[in-house]
Amino acid sequence: MKRKRRTKKTKGSWTIFETVFAFLVVVGMIGNLSNGDEHSSSHHDNKVERSSVTSDQASSEHQQKPTHHTVKQVKAAQSNTTNNDLTEKLAAKNYQSGQAAYIDVNGGQSTLKASDWTSNHIHYANLDALNRTAAANTADLESRNVADVSLRTTQTVYPTGWHQKFINNTAIINRGHLIAYSLSKGISIDGVYNPSDQSGDQNNPKNLFTQTAFSNQRVQTIYESRVRDALRNGKKVIYQVQPVFRGNELMARGVHLQALSTDGTLNFNVYLFNVQPGVRFDYATGRSTIDNSMTVPTPAGAPTFSDDDRSTDRYQDGDLKHHRRHSAFEYAAGAYAAHKIYQHYRDRHYAHRNYTHHYYYHPRYHFSRHTRW
Repeated sequence: MKRKRRTKKTKGSWTIFETVFAFLVVVGMIGNLSNGDEHSSSHHDNKVERSSVTSDQASSEHQQKPTHHTVKQVKAAQSNTTNNDLTEKLAAKNYQSGQAAYIDVNGGQSTLKASDWTSNHIHYANLDALNRTAAANTADLESRNVADVSLRTTQTVYPTGWHQKFINNTAIINRGHLIAYSLSKGISIDGVYNPSDQSGDQNNPKNLFTQTAFSNQRVQTIYESRVRDALRNGKKVIYQVQPVFRGNELMARGVHLQALSTDGTLNFNVYLFNVQPGVRFDYATGRSTIDNSMTVPTPAGAPTFSDDDRSTDRYQDGDLKHHRRHSAFEYAAGAYAAHKIYQHYRDRHYAHRNYTHHYYYHPRYHFSRHTRW
């Protein structure tokens, strides 16, 4: 019987079945890997999508619930817009001869909020592009801010629209303070309280504007006195003053005052016209012409000035007690000092024509007895 010859299998060779089987295994593995990648990619995409939704939700919630800082910014912007609108409306008002020298704003009620001011200081706004004090200065005042007028010094600042003129030996314009000298004791030019500084605001360009003597001494003084009285009675007062300019004019059309004590007992909001009896102003330049048809009624409560009390810059805050205490010698000394200053300007500067000094206005020692400008 013949034996079948075995075919000797070559080492390393594959049968056709083994090859097919191996091919199928490889294909299956590749399919599983592909499915796994798709699953992994889908899972990753889902995570990214969920993360994006979560982020969007957080952003939406952040927009819906702004921070306290953002709320204050929004309120400040809204307040500025409202104030600008009001300022434009006030600036558009024309004074008619014979009408009241002031009008109530917002029914005479302040729009200030005492809760917004918690420290004794003054916010002095920067001058605008025309060097005008066109923005409001706001003061958080206490009794310690009532100043002694004996420490008052000579004013030398020339605010925009400054063109001095004298009628019957009396100046028609003053360097009007936004925040009165008598209300700013101890507060430096940067607005911070300093107990070592016993004086009030002096020659601060951010706190002065060209104001008529009538508006300053007969009208604004009424309201400054009310603030001063409240402070002397131990109340805390928020006081805000803003000269109101029309367009690019250099002289203010008026001044907006408002004040509120923290206990609410002092509350006013008024607009004073920057006008002078017997004078008409070109507010674009500040120059003036005499017009006897221009009448301005003196408001009730206005201080009265005798012939010896007709000074302007020095006593523009309405406190005349110190003035009455001056001796004749003190006036003479002041007049001599003023005369020397006049000589300096006469010899060195043409600008002496606009120069004024608080002693200059006293009738006993008026320069007009010696010189005519």
